[in-house]
Amino acid sequence: MDYLPDHLVWEILSRIKKSSDRNSFSLVCKRLYHLDNSQRHSLRVGCGMDPANEALTCLCKRFSTLSKVEITYAGWMSKLGKQLDDQGLLILANHCPSLSNLTLSYCTFITDVGLRYLASCCKLSSLRLNFTPRITGCGILSLVVGCKNLSRLHLIRCLNVSSVEWLEYLGKLGTLEDLSIKNCRAIGEGDLIKLGPGWQKLKRLQFEVDANYRYMKVYDRLSVDSWQKQCVPCENMLELSLVNCIISPGRGLACVLRKCKNLEKIHLDMCVGVRDCDIICLSQRSSNLESISFRVPSDFSLPSLVNNQLRLTDESLKAIAQNCSKLKSVRVSFSDGEFPSSSSFTLNGILCLIQKCPVQELALDHVYSFNDIGMEALCGGEYLESLELVRCQEISDEGLQLVSQFPRLNMLRLRKCLGISDDGLKPLVGSFKLDLLAVEDCPQISERGLQGAAKSVSFRQDLSWMY
Repeated sequence: MDYLPDHLVWEILSRIKKSSDRNSFSLVCKRLYHLDNSQRHSLRVGCGMDPANEALTCLCKRFSTLSKVEITYAGWMSKLGKQLDDQGLLILANHCPSLSNLTLSYCTFITDVGLRYLASCCKLSSLRLNFTPRITGCGILSLVVGCKNLSRLHLIRCLNVSSVEWLEYLGKLGTLEDLSIKNCRAIGEGDLIKLGPGWQKLKRLQFEVDANYRYMKVYDRLSVDSWQKQCVPCENMLELSLVNCIISPGRGLACVLRKCKNLEKIHLDMCVGVRDCDIICLSQRSSNLESISFRVPSDFSLPSLVNNQLRLTDESLKAIAQNCSKLKSVRVSFSDGEFPSSSSFTLNGILCLIQKCPVQELALDHVYSFNDIGMEALCGGEYLESLELVRCQEISDEGLQLVSQFPRLNMLRLRKCLGISDDGLKPLVGSFKLDLLAVEDCPQISERGLQGAAKSVSFRQDLSWMY
């Protein structure tokens, strides 16, 4: 190793991905130690730092070129020592001039003061805050004012972030491309309008409302109505994920659905108020759509939703099939509880997607209308490579046996399906048609019945869900 030039040693180091291996490698000699220090760009630390601030100082001085840092205190207990605090973020700001990507998870000691220290990190472009309960909107505002290159911001369970002036500022700044807001109870659908002209640059939006607070939160009607008067230029949106949102006809997020021209992926999970006309308009504009995922609510027992009937039907699926010729991934599921409405997605709508689009991945959850006839129709799915069936109780062994006739299928996942047994897998045994067969919580399938049914098999049995 002493005679190898530095560029070859650097090449060797670049091929070592595991941190534990790199740590061992750097202990071989002083030369490798110093070369590793100058090449290490990412660091993931947490509960093992004790005392935290002193340990972080040593790490930052050793690895002077750090650009990506993740600090996570998942599973932390007081006996593990004091967590990193605001002083720790000051250490990062002072010793990591190249810091561009920062993740803080379960850092319960960090406050707005710490975020103000980070405002001096002029290269910071990505920030992810996961359960940092002492952070407020004021702290985020002070950070975004200082970090002019911020393009990715993820806020997850930041319970005290109520003011959204930071969102308005980011909209005017025009650098944000990836925004994720999940279970931040004080931020509602109507607040997203504050992004204003920033919608033009946005490529990825994830917005998830805490299900426990969805119906209790009182929204400002004037704020939601303002969406009608406001231009929402979201032509560059590529990925859109909405969970537990209440979508008002012609207002709010319904405007976004109708204006996405280049959308490639959409995920709608328990979104109340989405109508066929919204999805039809979306399909007509977004011909590049490659992935759709619908989880449809089936129980409208809450008083606030009595007059808001389920509006998504096969018309939505048929419009997607007609207009989205690049569709590769389809996931359809119904919520737990009552059986889905008969006016919702049916077997005909799902098969229309399979027959008209090059669908490679299909996942169905709680879709009672999908039966052996549907399995027979999948025999003509020339592009289908992956199939996942969850709680599809109308499928029998006769339907499962047809899997051996699917032309390109190589991955099959079965979960909580009551109507299938070892007999349904017999045509697959010894054929090794499948690369992967995974079976979970299907009471009539045994581990022995899986043997030889695929190149790789996995089996898990927990029937507590039935009782």
